[in-house]
Amino acid sequence: MEKIFGAESTADGVLAGVDLTGKRVLVTGVSAGLGVETARTLVAHGAEVVGTARDLGKARQATSHMAGLELVELDLASLTSVRAAADRLVAAGKPFDVIIANAGVMACPKGTTADGFETQFGTNHLGHFVLVNRIVSLLNPGGRLVNLSSAGHRYSDVVLDDPNFERTEYTPFGAYGRSKTANILFAVEFDRRHRAADIRAAAVHPGVIRTELSRHMSEEELRGLMDSINASRPAGTPLITYKTVPQGAATTVWSGFFAPAERVGGLYCEDCHVAEPATEPGVRGGVQPYALDPETAKALWVKSEEMVGEQFS
Repeated sequence: MEKIFGAESTADGVLAGVDLTGKRVLVTGVSAGLGVETARTLVAHGAEVVGTARDLGKARQATSHMAGLELVELDLASLTSVRAAADRLVAAGKPFDVIIANAGVMACPKGTTADGFETQFGTNHLGHFVLVNRIVSLLNPGGRLVNLSSAGHRYSDVVLDDPNFERTEYTPFGAYGRSKTANILFAVEFDRRHRAADIRAAAVHPGVIRTELSRHMSEEELRGLMDSINASRPAGTPLITYKTVPQGAATTVWSGFFAPAERVGGLYCEDCHVAEPATEPGVRGGVQPYALDPETAKALWVKSEEMVGEQFS
């Protein structure tokens, strides 16, 4: 009988009895939170893990209990750093079975990356877009890309004619929503382009979790966010509560290692299942149809290539 997992499942619970010996995985953002827990779980189940971090000292301290974890310096807010890290990985020539695009920023003040892109779109989407496409030759047949998105994608669709908020008013969560929608659309188009080579992609919402991702928000703002999420819930559904970090990593490993590729490929997952289309306003549950639109996904890919000055076949 198939194992059934849900909102309270943990990464270790999903992978119980699963031997990942011989699997090689790249996880971005292993200096705190979900990245550390994801890497720990994979190492504990036998995988060889390469973790990336902007601050290698912080990452070494956070992962000191993981035997054999390899660390690579990577600042997703700098395409110079992204390309250098990708070049090192390609030069090493060691293949991967799964790439987990975990790192990111949330609801930060308006700013720009080293390359002049709006911080959240540039870091969460464009940095991963360049990294993944530059190392895709390392993905084994049967491999997967897992992009960490968020229910926050429901704050906004992508706005391809003004990705840097040059003509529209900046709001921290509006920008976050754009970047998280972009994470889903990137998975949609990546999956379309690579499925014939038996390489698939999915996007995931880990849940609402207290990690360093929310460092730009005050306690009052966090309480307000939870209140607004619960106010938008469908009638009769329970209040949303914070997940633990082990619970937050569950959907990532479920999508990357447990669920059949044909079930999750090109889709958005939450609580260890493929999300249903959203039918209610707000940010509680489901996926907005615009985030899975194949034509928007293609257009985002072209716009992203234009922005980074690089084309990927």
